[in-house]
Amino acid sequence: MDPDITYCVVNNDGRDYLLACLGAIAENHPSGLESEVLVLDNASTDGSVEAVREAFPEVEVIELERKQGKAANDTLLMTRARGRYCLLLNEDSEVRRGCVEALLGALEEDPEAGAAGGRLFDADGRPYACAWRFPGVRSAIVGAFFLHRRLTVQSDGEGTREVDWVQSSAMLVRTEAAREIGYLDPDFFVYYDECDFCLRLSRAGWKVLFVPAAEAVHHDQLATDLSAGLPRIVEFHRNRDRYMRKHHSKAAALSVRLLTAWAYGLRSVAALLIPNAPAAVYRAHARQALFPARGESIRDRVEAAGDRER
Repeated sequence: MDPDITYCVVNNDGRDYLLACLGAIAENHPSGLESEVLVLDNASTDGSVEAVREAFPEVEVIELERKQGKAANDTLLMTRARGRYCLLLNEDSEVRRGCVEALLGALEEDPEAGAAGGRLFDADGRPYACAWRFPGVRSAIVGAFFLHRRLTVQSDGEGTREVDWVQSSAMLVRTEAAREIGYLDPDFFVYYDECDFCLRLSRAGWKVLFVPAAEAVHHDQLATDLSAGLPRIVEFHRNRDRYMRKHHSKAAALSVRLLTAWAYGLRSVAALLIPNAPAAVYRAHARQALFPARGESIRDRVEAAGDRER
């Protein structure tokens, strides 16, 4: 018998996070619900595979010899999954008790819903934005006036609601819906992959839900040191521009670049007056928003490393 749900976990050299993620799955999986757990190891070098096989021998591990992007990894997992639903998780995500039941209940109750995301908390237990309106000129204008928390963020309230898109750190996907739209677009190496996915779901007639009763922890591994974090900034803005050019006009994409650079530029100026504010990070965001094709992205770094290994 095929399982009800497949846990799809992507790991990038996050052994300790991964073990905690799998431990949370084992501890908080609903009784009576058939499941399988798939881990895609993205060419890690930290002993992740060996650690999982020792601690969780029932977990199926898919080993990649060369790293690839998050969208491609999630797609590979979903095509291998046997469950009616796939719960996409990063290795640094941990489902809390009741999370799976709440997400599954939301999709079972609404057959027109293709995906549902839970409420995310950081490592200190603070909730943070994890559902938003789709990017576009209107949302960029809202951001330029610093009203995004009020007018763009949709992960508020206590009841399940339809939203534009949710973060894939803990997103339950109806396998049928993902298959219908061709899964995730591998052109998005990381960032905006789930945004593009949710937009395509919406255009195919599927709803996306935010389920605040479904809680998960998502540890923040992003570096504030520019020497380590700059490729992520490049990747973030490059993929937002890719999303805009894919779904909107060239004029709209340019408008979003200008408005976003303006907003980050103002932040960088304000940061000069605030102790310990990351002014250099804001300046990097402003430059990259304006010129997304410049610089070395995460994809560039991964592909260069792969070429050296050949």
